[in-house]
Amino acid sequence: MNDKLLDIILMVGLVVILVMAVLPLFNINEPFVRWLFAAGALAVLVVRLLQSNRGENLRLRRLYRINVISALMFCASAVMFWNMGQAEWSTNWVAFLMAGAALMMYVSYAIDHEHRRIAQDNDKSNKR
Repeated sequence: MNDKLLDIILMVGLVVILVMAVLPLFNINEPFVRWLFAAGALAVLVVRLLQSNRGENLRLRRLYRINVISALMFCASAVMFWNMGQAEWSTNWVAFLMAGAALMMYVSYAIDHEHRRIAQDNDKSNKR
C-alpha cells in the first residue's frame, strides 16, 4: 500500500481513538462510541502490521515490533472499553490506552533517531 495512505489511515484511527476516549468524560456512553473506538484501534493495528520493517537493522525491526505491541494495547483497551461497567476489570481500559500511547511516543522518537543515525553513518562511509 501507499505510505501516504497508510499514514492518513493511522492519523484518522488515532484521532478517532482520542475523541472516543474523551466522550465518556461527558457521560456520552452510546453504542457508537464503542464501535468507533474499536474501529480506530483496529485501523491502527492494521496500519502498524503493514508498516513493519523487514530490513537488516535489528534495532529498527525491534522498534517496529514494539509499534505493533502498542497497537495491540489499543485493541486490548477497546475490548475493555467495550465491556465498561459490565466487568470488574473493565475500568483498566485507560491504563492500556495510556501504555500504548507511551510506547508509541517512545518508538516514534527512537525510529526517527535510528534513521538519522543510519543516514549519518552512510554519509561518513560515502565520504571515505
